[in-house]
Amino acid sequence: MENRDARLLAGVLFLAAWFHLEAAADMLKVDVAQDGGSSGDTISHSLTLVQRLEALLVQGNGSDVSLRVETPKADEVKVFQAHSLVLSLQSPVFEEMLLSRNSSTLVLRESSDCAAVFDKFIRYLYCGEISLHPDQATSLHKLATKYQVFSLQQGVTHYMTQNLARHSRTGHVASWYEYALKAEDVMLRDSCLQYLAWNLSSVLQSGEWVTISSQLLMTLLQRSDLILQSEMELFAGLEAWIIQNEPDGLTAENALRAVRYAMIPPRELFRLQTQSTVLARYQESVRDLLYMSYQFHSASPLQMAKFFDVNCSLFVPRNYLSPVWGAPWIINNPTRDDRSTSFQTQLGPSSHDANKRVTWNALFSPRWLPLSMRSMYSETGAMQPTRVEGGRPRIIITPATSSADFAGVNFQKTVLVMAQQQARLVVKHVYNFHQSTEENGDFLAEADLYRRTSEYLIDSSLLLHIVVKPMYQTLITTKK
Repeated sequence: MENRDARLLAGVLFLAAWFHLEAAADMLKVDVAQDGGSSGDTISHSLTLVQRLEALLVQGNGSDVSLRVETPKADEVKVFQAHSLVLSLQSPVFEEMLLSRNSSTLVLRESSDCAAVFDKFIRYLYCGEISLHPDQATSLHKLATKYQVFSLQQGVTHYMTQNLARHSRTGHVASWYEYALKAEDVMLRDSCLQYLAWNLSSVLQSGEWVTISSQLLMTLLQRSDLILQSEMELFAGLEAWIIQNEPDGLTAENALRAVRYAMIPPRELFRLQTQSTVLARYQESVRDLLYMSYQFHSASPLQMAKFFDVNCSLFVPRNYLSPVWGAPWIINNPTRDDRSTSFQTQLGPSSHDANKRVTWNALFSPRWLPLSMRSMYSETGAMQPTRVEGGRPRIIITPATSSADFAGVNFQKTVLVMAQQQARLVVKHVYNFHQSTEENGDFLAEADLYRRTSEYLIDSSLLLHIVVKPMYQTLITTKK
């Protein structure tokens, strides 16, 4: 008992010295700043201390507790020589376990995946740092959650949100989403779901797509902010998922009813009805949606509104990358000066408007002065500048001409901002507005367009994609 107390006291003194030196280093930094020194020296022993603590863990010197890690089937056992003080300081769960222990060994029962990374977990408790791969993230997050090591839990969550685009042979975003649901990690859940929705075209082409759960499938199908080539691409992906997973009839029917058939041209709908084995099997379940879609394509939206509810999701377009809906815009050296471009879209998704085109003019200003700042100039009587240093980027999109065909239709503009992450091009931000991004107030607020290595710049260019969507919510139905 005396030896044990001596070792514990030695551990206390050692760690106390560690924290004292850390505090002293911090105090030195503060003193230098207060003295007004612009390049004062800093004394820091943190790296040496981390190395010593790591050696303490590896060599087991002064250990007063053994951690015996067992898997459910006890087919694998790992033993770690540890120190009660370190475990107690880092984890309230360990602290409670150590207070109630009856021997010098703690038996920890972990799943096989958690046992495989337990050495990394323990190293974090001693050194405060960790190296990991995507396939180890959920296991480390489980351990951090179980033992209430919140700094590690938050760190792993941040790592996962920053590595959604990382290449993986089998994919990992969907599995991270499912894990986040169980772990009730809202930040990770929302980040995974947003990544899947905004990069759905690439997800549909990956092997990960057919492995997603029916719950995640329905969550995605019900969203209007999906970014993909066309609704046909989504149907093809859904068909592949149904064939691969063979879900029960109700699940398949609900999924097929979430497809927005009115956004598919009639000739493609005809082809689906004659060639799709999945649609042939469940056609009765979606017959009413197909009927309404054909009617939508045969009449003007204004006429449709007299008989049908055009507010339902069937008639709401998603973010389609097809040229019919918009155009890409590559802005070289985006901080330099104003740029403009023009492009055409179809008036609307209905075949009734198939031959009607709208020309749009887009203007990009890198340093636009927001309305909230202009009052400073009006108060002094000074001329209000439209572009100043310190202003922020803005895009305005307007039709080149007006037309009677626009009556009863609002056009929502959506700007997709691309970024390069983990050597892959992904959608980083999505901005929706009526005429100007100034309506959002945060357009490109986080983007560093001046740094050449910025993830927003690909070959010194800002990559955007503009989508124009006709919205019919303003039409008044007069059904009898």
